[in-house]
Amino acid sequence: QVQLVESGGDLVQPGGSLRLSCAASGEISSTAIMGWYRQAPGKERGFVANINSGGSTVYTNSMQGRFTISRDNAKNTVYLQMNNLKSEDTGVYYCNVRYGYSNYWGQGTQVTVSS
Repeated sequence: QVQLVESGGDLVQPGGSLRLSCAASGEISSTAIMGWYRQAPGKERGFVANINSGGSTVYTNSMQGRFTISRDNAKNTVYLQMNNLKSEDTGVYYCNVRYGYSNYWGQGTQVTVSS
C-alpha cells in the first residue's frame, strides 16, 4: 500500500515563496505520474501540476511561471516550488500519485497566503 505524506505548507505573505514536498512510501511504479492538486476554500479540488518519471511536466496555465514541479525518483518524492504567491493560491494542497489503475492521495497540507 502506498502512502503519501505532504509537508511544507505554511502561512506566507503575498509575494512570498514556499516549497511543498510529498514523500511516497511503499513501492510505486517507475511509470508513475506524480502531481499536485489544490482545493481552495469553498471550491472543488483542482489540478495544479504533474510530472512523469522522465521529467516532463504539465501545469495549469495560471500557475505556470510561478510554480515549478520536480521529483526525485530515487526518493519517490515530488516537490512544488511556489514563488510570488498570491492570496488566491490559498488552499489545501494534495499530492497525487497514479499509475495503471492505481490512484493515491495524500492528506493535504495547508497553504495560506495573507498579509
